[in-house]
Amino acid sequence: MQHLSPGDAGKWLGLLRPGVRLQVATGPDAVVGRLGGLPGLAAATEWPVWEGNGPLSFVASIDCARLPTSAPDIGLPTAGTLLFFYFDGQLDDGDALVLAEDRESWAGARVLYVAAGEEVAEREAPAGLTPYPVVTLTARTEMTATEPWHPSVRAAFAPDAPMRNRYDHPVCSQKFLDALGEFDGEVGHRIGGHPHSIQNPVEIEIAEAVLDGQVPWDDPRLSQEAGGWVLLAQFDSEDAADMMWGDAGALYWLIRPEDLAERRFERAMFTWQCG
Repeated sequence: MQHLSPGDAGKWLGLLRPGVRLQVATGPDAVVGRLGGLPGLAAATEWPVWEGNGPLSFVASIDCARLPTSAPDIGLPTAGTLLFFYFDGQLDDGDALVLAEDRESWAGARVLYVAAGEEVAEREAPAGLTPYPVVTLTARTEMTATEPWHPSVRAAFAPDAPMRNRYDHPVCSQKFLDALGEFDGEVGHRIGGHPHSIQNPVEIEIAEAVLDGQVPWDDPRLSQEAGGWVLLAQFDSEDAADMMWGDAGALYWLIRPEDLAERRFERAMFTWQCG
């Protein structure tokens, strides 16, 4: 924190949140989930489909009971499995895009929750889909930081500054940005914590989508809505799993805390970003 005053450093540390970093498992690493392969679905659960476009590809499976108990802080289930699906363009050479701002495309990304003890069986991929190679994942707890231009940072450091001056505070100094890049420069795979956005904060993208793009950037309602979403999961491009999201991009699922508490994973929102 050499680039911030003691007071500003305290504010910044207060904005950090614990998350779970997911990394490719090796040797004796404890496995908490995997990228790729085939999902285990209950007999009554249909493979997710984007009507008019086709079935979604299976991206990842996370065993909630195996995640570190000290993180994340979003109220995940303590047991059961989360399954993530995404329409990745295999069936149409990428013509149909899943975009947060396009409500008609929201069915192109899904989260399914399989409760602990539910009887499941591995399901074969629908015709036309090639499963991604299996890559097992291990986990470790880490502290995560948000973007210096996130509304929560602006509220902490420059609450009365007009939007045109939203970058005019200590956390947006170049020296601090360079140091922050060394601390958290990789997007990576993550459960909970702050998202690591590649472009603008993904919470803002979700807020704009929920508000139908009718609220200007400087409207307080946009920041308020953005503050009502937490990161459920992000999955980076991963060579080991042959996963490339756009131009070395990442997939993000966000959810409202109240929906997470009630296990309404069908209400999770999706977006993706790339460089």
